[in-house]
Amino acid sequence: MTSNRIKEVALNHFTKNGYEGTSMAQIADEVGIKKQSIYTHFKGKDELFLQVCSDVFADELRFVIDFIENNSTRPIEDFLFGFLSHYKERYEKNDNTKFWLRISFFPPTHLYEQVMKSVYEYLDQLEELLFPIMEKAMKDGKISSTIDAKRAVAAFLGVLDGILVEMLYGGPERLLKRLDASWYLYWRGLSKN
Repeated sequence: MTSNRIKEVALNHFTKNGYEGTSMAQIADEVGIKKQSIYTHFKGKDELFLQVCSDVFADELRFVIDFIENNSTRPIEDFLFGFLSHYKERYEKNDNTKFWLRISFFPPTHLYEQVMKSVYEYLDQLEELLFPIMEKAMKDGKISSTIDAKRAVAAFLGVLDGILVEMLYGGPERLLKRLDASWYLYWRGLSKN
């Protein structure tokens, strides 16, 4: 129970202050334990951070799987745009998503390889999950069959990347502008016969 509470508080601090701006003393104070007690559960700040990363990446992947399961019968245009829109809403309301984005773009330098390994695993799994959906839409004649399904998924992830950047830097108005323009051009290219 205490280790989960430590991770919960650490997530909040890492999300707001980044790795460098978070101290074990801050986490311990908020949990209501002595700083030394954290070391009963975690060897140090790096291990705590990487455990939070692992938990968050697993949660983000569950979000994708749940979204696919709950929306697989929607028309492909609604499904894909809904995924982008849902990510936007998730970022606004979910600390896990905020943390995931922050560390994906700004991992601690000394943990770069470990964090990016998880980021790339997540992106690879996301691509694998979206590929059969895109392939089915092509076979069913819902989108252009002249575009390779893998290329269509990779381009979709490029649109998602642009949206994620605006979530971090742009604010709501710029985000909506980027989403509208990116989606319009992506869908127009994908649906063209």
